[in-house]
Amino acid sequence: MTKTKYEAMDILNQYDIPCGPILSMKEIAEDVSLRETGTIVEVDHPTRGKHLTVGNPIKMSDSPTEVTRAPLLGEHTEEVLRELGYSANDVATLRAERVI
Repeated sequence: MTKTKYEAMDILNQYDIPCGPILSMKEIAEDVSLRETGTIVEVDHPTRGKHLTVGNPIKMSDSPTEVTRAPLLGEHTEEVLRELGYSANDVATLRAERVI
């Protein structure tokens, strides 16, 4: 209780005891290294605006990934139904009948 998390880490590291800090959300958001490594990324959302989210935890030099926002509820409904074989008319009927 008398030590900060970083002071405790310094003491534990002297004895080769594995340890790491538990960061607050504020510390995570302000940690430049987490953004530089893509661990934390900023995405733009149409209703939330810009916000931080977790980046891809798997990092491969020849396979970069882009983290995008989560879709809005129903945003891809028509696209998915078309991939499942529904025609544009079928989708319109489902919409008219308030199924989707």
